[in-house]
Amino acid sequence: MTEKKLRSGFVFKTYEAPDQSPFDKLFDIFKELITHTSGDFDEAIDWLRELDQEYELTTDEYTIEDFIEDLKKKGYIREEIDPDGDSGLAITAKTERAIRQQALDQIFGQIKKSGTGNHRSKHVGLGDEHTGEFRAYQFGDALDKVSMTESLKNAQINHGIGNFNITEDDLIVEETLHKSQMSTILMIDISHSMILYGEDRITPAKKVAMALSELITTRYPKDSLDILVFGNDAWPIAIKDLPYLKVGPYHTNTVAGLQLAMDMLRRKRNTNKQIFMITDGKPSCLRLPDGQYYKNSFGLDPHIVNRCYAMAQQARKLHIPITTFMIAQDEYLREFVREFTYANQGKAFYTGLRGLGEMIFEDYENNRKKRIKG
Repeated sequence: MTEKKLRSGFVFKTYEAPDQSPFDKLFDIFKELITHTSGDFDEAIDWLRELDQEYELTTDEYTIEDFIEDLKKKGYIREEIDPDGDSGLAITAKTERAIRQQALDQIFGQIKKSGTGNHRSKHVGLGDEHTGEFRAYQFGDALDKVSMTESLKNAQINHGIGNFNITEDDLIVEETLHKSQMSTILMIDISHSMILYGEDRITPAKKVAMALSELITTRYPKDSLDILVFGNDAWPIAIKDLPYLKVGPYHTNTVAGLQLAMDMLRRKRNTNKQIFMITDGKPSCLRLPDGQYYKNSFGLDPHIVNRCYAMAQQARKLHIPITTFMIAQDEYLREFVREFTYANQGKAFYTGLRGLGEMIFEDYENNRKKRIKG
């Protein structure tokens, strides 16, 4: 495994799985590159050519041009006319789905399903939709959830047929899902600081959003996930638009993001609601009644901060917990998050980029179980 650092501090690793076709090998790298370039096909191909020169990813029998032709034939890219009338290539909805699936595999695939992992719950026997997935028996699991076929097979493997017996360690439980629904709003900070200091923070946030959307639509189809971004203002974005998301020259209007998130959740019929907020900076902006912006990037402005605390309290009254994933490590920002979390009675994680996805996925699954009513 080798590493290649390209522009803006991105690091890519080359890895070829056994039995990968030349197309699949390049496609895995292409999906990563297209995410980093916010959907810019030409830039992604330029980067792919650089990697090819460095690592000889292609051969005379299969070139980058062959790969581009295959992308067209398989429906991953299409001809597109830009506003200036120039033609070019752009990714399709099929590629967007492939990127979301790759993000899910990268993030959710790393979470270990151990005995003390994501499936731990204080509730007994509440699941009622079979998933076809199995795990080891845990203390408190209802006996009607034990799969006798899988448990007997496990006992035979562990003890043999000649001296057959079955113990608690042999028991296997089939996973079930709850029928109650969860509505989640994911807030992503797109202020300028998300790409400052040579660190790309927006791409991991995009990957988390894409992976979470893929998880919910495939594993929890009755749940809902809405995504909004916030800078000077806040606005919702569609899941299909995530690969193209970019940071702008914005301040951080956390209040606008929270207002929009709560407005969106008020329209949801689900009993269980929650907000996840990914941010790396302090709130530094408010929109005034006259439409003007009040901005202050120096320290924590009491007027802005107090409005944030008021929004946190309002969400608490509506029984909407807010989980904040704070990427920045500054102590005064940590103090703000602590006060904000206290006002909402929610949760906060102070994390770097590496563990962001795992934390959000684990918290989503835990919240989904803890907030079941019935």
